[in-house]
Amino acid sequence: MARKHMLANFALPNSDAAQKTTDARTEYTRRGASRSMIQSLDEMAENTVRLLEGETIVALDPSCLDASFIADRIDDNQDDFDLLKEAIKHSGQLTPILVRPHPEDPDRYMIVFGHRRARAAREIGIPVRAVVKPLEDIAHVIAQGQENSARADLTFIERALFANKLFASGMTKETIKAALAVDDTLLSRMLSVVESIPEKVLDAIGAGKGVGRDRWEELKKLVQMANNAERAIAFTASSDFEDAPPETRFNILLAELKIAKSAKRKARKPIERKFSIADDSVRITTREAGKTFTLAVTAGEASTFGAFLSDQLEVLYRAFRDKKKIETGE
Repeated sequence: MARKHMLANFALPNSDAAQKTTDARTEYTRRGASRSMIQSLDEMAENTVRLLEGETIVALDPSCLDASFIADRIDDNQDDFDLLKEAIKHSGQLTPILVRPHPEDPDRYMIVFGHRRARAAREIGIPVRAVVKPLEDIAHVIAQGQENSARADLTFIERALFANKLFASGMTKETIKAALAVDDTLLSRMLSVVESIPEKVLDAIGAGKGVGRDRWEELKKLVQMANNAERAIAFTASSDFEDAPPETRFNILLAELKIAKSAKRKARKPIERKFSIADDSVRITTREAGKTFTLAVTAGEASTFGAFLSDQLEVLYRAFRDKKKIETGE
């Protein structure tokens, strides 16, 4: 028997309101949270049926819902949310959210996933359609993480921060990998980025829409260079950074640190000196490059003079240390 079309019994009245609903859905699918998967409404409904098969959908008062104990989103695009709310307002909430009985309050529920749908229902003033499952914390974060991975709308840094929060809360790496559908290597990279880049810098950049793993890795390496963490914090507090559109802030910070890196390389250019002693019979060339200092001797007796200098190095270094102690008062 052919499978019944998921929305076969769903029909809108032939009116301006129906056209407005269709337009809102089309725009939300193109620009909203599901745009990265390019899903049709049928596909979204089928995914929900597979996820919540056999579960009863109930209507809950949004005011009795609390957010997940682990946040997975840095910020939310208001335009995308407005499109979602408009679609729900005109055609209802097609996809239910998942909640669990609140672990500390028997009269409340905790959202596992579907925070934006719950917010939209609350602002519209309608009950939210939900499935209630008695989940423990581990099952909660796995369900939350996998639903977000399926939607593919969280950015790399949001997923990395989510992983870090789970790790800090005591979740094992096996649980985190299951929640985010990642392997050991990718999880280690996620945690490394969050641990290496100062929290103030991460907060200033935000969700980093369109910024993938490789560019976050590049920023991490730049921040790890000497003094660059402080430089990054100072720059993100500057007007140049704060006045920039949110979607460009990552790029201008990256460019700023690259300029600093280039300036450091120029500053490290070796310093050379050339001079003569003994009425120009001996020519000396020195070269200073960071922690390296070289001395070259050019003379008729260069070989024997060089050997003499080598034999005197121990005595000369002790004299240098004694002089330094006197100057510093040690």
